[in-house]
Amino acid sequence: QVQLAESGGDLVQPGGSLRLSCSASGSIFKIATMGWFRQAPGKQRELVARISIGGTTNYADSVKDRFSISRDNDKNTVYLQMNRLKPEDTAAYFCNLRPIASTHDYWGKGTLVTVSS
Repeated sequence: QVQLAESGGDLVQPGGSLRLSCSASGSIFKIATMGWFRQAPGKQRELVARISIGGTTNYADSVKDRFSISRDNDKNTVYLQMNRLKPEDTAAYFCNLRPIASTHDYWGKGTLVTVSS
């Protein structure tokens, strides 16, 4: 059973920064694509960023040049560095794990990011 635990969500002013972390249980992390998704109130969950086993990344257009995803395979942890935050970044952020050659997704419970003055 894979368990994902997000942390790092907080209230931050516009223009500020936060770093989210997601720790995964088990060894499956090393053979999985990791991603961050977010869901704002009344909206659908959307992809924010994804990182492959080999470190290839892709981002939503709305966060390019502001957010950066990275992974530490020794710590089974994926990070999302968020800079120049905007009020529209306010959402619950969810960690996602998809093992290679699988269509099954594992999800964390989410961490709340609020960008407001």
